[in-house]
Amino acid sequence: MKAAVLFEAGAPLTIEEVQVSKPGPREVLIRTAAVGVCRSDLHFIDGAFPHPVPTVPGHEAAGVVEAVGSDVAHLRPGDHVITFFTAFCGSCEMCVTGRPSLCIDSSTRRAADAEPRLALANGTPLAPFLNLSAFAEMMLVHENACVAISKEMPLDRAALLGCAVITGAGSIFNDSQVRPGESVAVIGAGGIGLAAINAAKIAGAGQILAIDPMPEKRDLALKLGATEALDPSSETIVKDVLKRSGGGVHYAIEAVGRPNTAELAWNILRRGGTATILGMIAPGSSVSLKGHTFLTGKKIQGSLLGSTRFPIDLPRLVRMYLDGVLDLDMMVAERIGIGEINAAMQKLREGHSVRSVITFS
Repeated sequence: MKAAVLFEAGAPLTIEEVQVSKPGPREVLIRTAAVGVCRSDLHFIDGAFPHPVPTVPGHEAAGVVEAVGSDVAHLRPGDHVITFFTAFCGSCEMCVTGRPSLCIDSSTRRAADAEPRLALANGTPLAPFLNLSAFAEMMLVHENACVAISKEMPLDRAALLGCAVITGAGSIFNDSQVRPGESVAVIGAGGIGLAAINAAKIAGAGQILAIDPMPEKRDLALKLGATEALDPSSETIVKDVLKRSGGGVHYAIEAVGRPNTAELAWNILRRGGTATILGMIAPGSSVSLKGHTFLTGKKIQGSLLGSTRFPIDLPRLVRMYLDGVLDLDMMVAERIGIGEINAAMQKLREGHSVRSVITFS
């Protein structure tokens, strides 16, 4: 099969012939239908976050089950599935307390001495990328790294649910539990931020502020439910948000991954408000908050994949889309082939593209 391989951080991806192993116990072989090009991939490709190489990046995908290994309980060939990168074991403390997105149990990975799931044509093993390695025509994953969905769901839109949407929507529905009439500010109007904006609208937020430096993204945010759109480069951005929201927002969602935007999320909260940090802040970076501001009862929290309960939340989001409530169509900027992946990465670096989706025939 063909896959996009990263041989060195900072270098372009190259399209290579890759071998995929047969599914072992509790493993599922999936024919990839579509995969989103996410900024999280770019962090690893550009070296901001270290990762073993060579590897096949990609982690936001949907496809069709081709084959299953032994002991697979809930999936069968022909099922349409959405994948997600935090494969969960189902029995650790995180899983049994309803936090499967935080599971790191090693039982979902192949043993170190086992045959690799992926290898180059010459036999060189490929390091697993976030349990998925989705920039490829096939994925071989643990059964708890995917969920079956309705076959009515278009797979090029379903792919977005595997990262951007569950992260953004989950920050509203799960992490913040926004109630009707409350105010929300979303910093960053990329795929994750737009999903948060759309979810805030669904949740009935009374005021939804979109904060992004790109005019085209601010316009898209307004179409997806934002009531106002602001440019964070303004020297008075904090004062502007405080004034427009009557003293600060109830919830601030940071979807960029920089210290200054995390600090902005904290500074635009009202007393007792909550900031949720979704962006991947690079290792070694720190966020600075003034000590006396903790006396206002404000809270700051991190989140991984919107604290999603995958088998429960993903089918619900699919139903929201099919019912016309959740808008995924406007989030897709373009559909491309695997050979155009480096151009899509460059668009991410420049900050203009919302979501490029790679589709496979």
